[in-house]
Amino acid sequence: MAGMGKRLRPHTLTIPKPLLPIAGKTIVQRLVEDIANVSEEKIEEIAFVIGNFGDEVELRLKKIATDIGAVPKIYYQDEALGTAHAILCAKDSLHGKTIVAFSDTLFQADFSLDEKQDGIIWVKQIDDPTAFGVVKLNNDNIITDFVEKPEEFISDLAIIGIYYFKDGNYLREELEYVIDNNIRDKGEYQLTTALENMKQKGTLFTAAPVTDWLDCGNKDATVLTNQRILEINKEQCSNEDREGGEIIEPCYIGNNVKFSNSVIGPYVSIGDNTIIEDSQINNSIIQANSRIQSAHLTNSMIGNYVEYSGNGKENGESHVSIGDYSTIE
Repeated sequence: MAGMGKRLRPHTLTIPKPLLPIAGKTIVQRLVEDIANVSEEKIEEIAFVIGNFGDEVELRLKKIATDIGAVPKIYYQDEALGTAHAILCAKDSLHGKTIVAFSDTLFQADFSLDEKQDGIIWVKQIDDPTAFGVVKLNNDNIITDFVEKPEEFISDLAIIGIYYFKDGNYLREELEYVIDNNIRDKGEYQLTTALENMKQKGTLFTAAPVTDWLDCGNKDATVLTNQRILEINKEQCSNEDREGGEIIEPCYIGNNVKFSNSVIGPYVSIGDNTIIEDSQINNSIIQANSRIQSAHLTNSMIGNYVEYSGNGKENGESHVSIGDYSTIE
């Protein structure tokens, strides 16, 4: 999670993308919990590969690990040199049974991780595979080919960015080989290069299909993911009218949120201590300690400590993306 999250600016100017909230929990916390739910064995250690995000961010990440009983480790990637390089930054943690996950990906899956397998790669069947790495399978669900962004149809099973390896030491050796021999694809060191080398040496990778692949790459995708998480997990407040506000399920409403003459929902997440007045809001994420007045919002993201005054409910919906500590009137 060392990237700068440029496609989600201005929200990532003050916080790394994986710590943005989705329905009341950060993206990376949800990812950790989802992986823990499919793992048969207890997760002993979680290694976060990050940029220079500061002490406060590191403390929040460490708490995510300790909350599930795991030991946290922090590693740094100072230069974006590809996925193989990023994973190898955590080489001291690459031993034993290992799960690798890209931290802007959420998923829903109905399976338990079979840790006896050599390796498992999470995949999702998609309509347009040309923008993704894909895999081909034989009749035994064994991966026979890895293809990066195929121009012609090879497979519609996209790699979503979560992997299991029975032997983390072996993975580390293959990543070191890629980098030591300067083997680059599109200018970067790619994990798929190491996967192909491992396959050629006899490692059997199987595919694990997910029912939902939820992207948090940009504002629109993140708002859509918030909607889907609310639908799946039913983390919602009561549909009863609150004092000064009507709530249309599903929604997530944080602590000490106050409403006045407002309609909220469906598919809205609101952080702690936020005030909503004379507004109608649906399909949006509003973070903590903000104040929204006279707004008619949809497909919107508003950060922390924002003061936003809109054009009133009668003037049509607005689509906005406003970063932390902003004032807009």
